[in-house]
This record gives sequence, C-alpha cells and structure tokens, in this order.
Amino acid sequence: LVVLVLSLGLSAQQDPTYTLYAYNLNVITPAFAGSVEGSQLTANFRSQWVGIPDSPETQSFSFATVLGERVGIGASVINNSVFVLGETDIYLDFSYKVPLSRYTDLYFGVKAGGSSIAIDLNRTGILDDPLFTENVNRFNPNIGTGAYLKGERFWVSVSAPALLKSERFEKENGVATNATDELHLFAGGGYTFFSDSEITLTPSVMTRLVPGNPFSMDITATADLYDKIQLGISHRLDESISGLFFFKAAQWVALGYAY
Repeated sequence: LVVLVLSLGLSAQQDPTYTLYAYNLNVITPAFAGSVEGSQLTANFRSQWVGIPDSPETQSFSFATVLGERVGIGASVINNSVFVLGETDIYLDFSYKVPLSRYTDLYFGVKAGGSSIAIDLNRTGILDDPLFTENVNRFNPNIGTGAYLKGERFWVSVSAPALLKSERFEKENGVATNATDELHLFAGGGYTFFSDSEITLTPSVMTRLVPGNPFSMDITATADLYDKIQLGISHRLDESISGLFFFKAAQWVALGYAY
C-alpha cells in the first residue's frame, strides 16, 4: 500500500518489438516503401509469453510498391491486444528516392494515420470503482517520418513512426488518471558479406529509444544458404536470445519463424 501511494508514475512497453525487424522495416520506417523493386506484401504474427492467458499478441500487415522512378507508397495495419486493451494502427506511407551514386540511394519518408484504441474495463471484474465503470474507445491521429539509406550491400535506417504524444486512457470522477504514448525512435543498419557464390552473411542491428524506458538493442546475424534458406541468431541486450529461420518457397514468397 505504501509503494502504491508513493508511486507517481510507471513505465512499461507500449509498442511491440520485432525480432524479425529486418523483414518488417515497412512498419518501422515509411522511407522503406518503394526501396524494393516491384511490390512487397508482408504479414507478421507475434505472440509474447506463449501459454499465458491474455498475454500480448500482434498481427501486422504491410504493403509497399513503386510509382515511377523515385516515388514509393505503402500501407500498414497493426493490431495489438493484451488483456483488456485492443489497439489497431492504420497508416499510409509515402517515400521519395534521392540517388547518391550508381548503387546507393537515399529515401525520405512520411506516414500518416492513427490508432483506434478500445479498453474493455468490464473484463477486470471491478464493479465498485468509478474509474472502471465506463469502457474507453478513442481514435488518436498521428504522423511519422524516417530516412533509409540503401546500398548494394548495406542499409541504414533512422525513423520515428509516431511523432505525436497521444492519450490512451484518461478518467476523472474525482481522480485524474491518464496514460500516454511516448515517442519511439528507431535506428539500425545491416551489411551483407559474400563468403562465396552460394553463402552470404548479414550482421545487423536495431536500437530503440523510448523516454522513461531502458535502452533497447537487437544484434542479429543471418546466413543465407543457396538463396533458399536463411538461418540466424539474435541477441536483445540484457533481455533475450532468439533464433530465426526463413525459407524461400518460391522466387516470390518466403516464410519465416523466430523464437
């Protein structure tokens, strides 16, 4: 009781982290739209703390394509759920390519959309607290930006998918309580080494900075075998070690898994 009374603020994870970040760059930065020839469709299903009821789950879908020589467009839908909270983010992306050399291009991108938030407080089973007597449904518009540098063997990305600080939960009824979204800043990159004609090695890193939360960094290394199979290992500093596997079922489709 003393700890609760003296607590002025609490911090927790808000947006999901992707072990397969290199395959979900369209969600992280709008500048990625149009950086791949043709069109690209990505689907991602993520479950955190498998086997625990009401634990966080994420489903994301993104699409990107090229318009003309320098313009790219994209769209993404991200659905997050954990216990009483359900959130759906819908964004449209626009990017513009600036050629720097024969093999190096710099992309600038912006995204616009928002988050639909639904909090079902009836599931808490609390009936006699005025803060839990009415469910929350709101839409928070937002914008994001990013830059993506792509070379023949490397990529570098800096982005902030949501720039505006928006409210998730706020009730009065004699007590002022609120929860807000904080700015998430992402920065990462990767480089591909050719060990021979049939095997390539790609180390990469992705960092995430959120005010009030610990520094987060993923360090990943993958090996591409015969342009058919990718095997990799990833380490999130002070948190976890993950393995990942990708299989190119055809020239136009690849399936992957990480744990």
